[in-house]
Amino acid sequence: MKSTIRVIALALILIATRAVAEEYKLGSLEIIDPWSRATPKGAKVAAGYVKIHNAGAVADRLIAASSEAAARVEIHEMATDHGVMRMRPVGGGVEIRPGETVELQPGGFHLMLSDLKKPLMRGEQVKGTLTFEKAGTLEMTFAVKGIGGEPAGRETEQMHMH
Repeated sequence: MKSTIRVIALALILIATRAVAEEYKLGSLEIIDPWSRATPKGAKVAAGYVKIHNAGAVADRLIAASSEAAARVEIHEMATDHGVMRMRPVGGGVEIRPGETVELQPGGFHLMLSDLKKPLMRGEQVKGTLTFEKAGTLEMTFAVKGIGGEPAGRETEQMHMH
């Protein structure tokens, strides 16, 4: 009985968190679950994350981003170099090949929001823009999760793992 209740509870959580995830379309691109973490008071930077799926037959490239929450937004990459984790801007953007999904996520490609105008607060929706080489520009919103937050669905995956 307890295991049945636990399965039902996890299923309801999964449905609820999946329902919160935002999805956008721009040409053949699907932009899925843009999110950011809340920032502590006084923080000047934040990161933005999103999945981008190319359902088309031609590659495209994320070349720029902006947000009302920050003076500037750059595409960055975290990479390990000789055992040291380094972050650097990505020149030329991020390619999204036909049929592939690129995930901007913690520890990899991400959007670096610099010179924040105010702290990002959990539960807020922050307006942003993604610019693609071929598909053009998309206005969307980032859902702000808790400081240790994960994108919709990941919270459930982690709960299932524990």
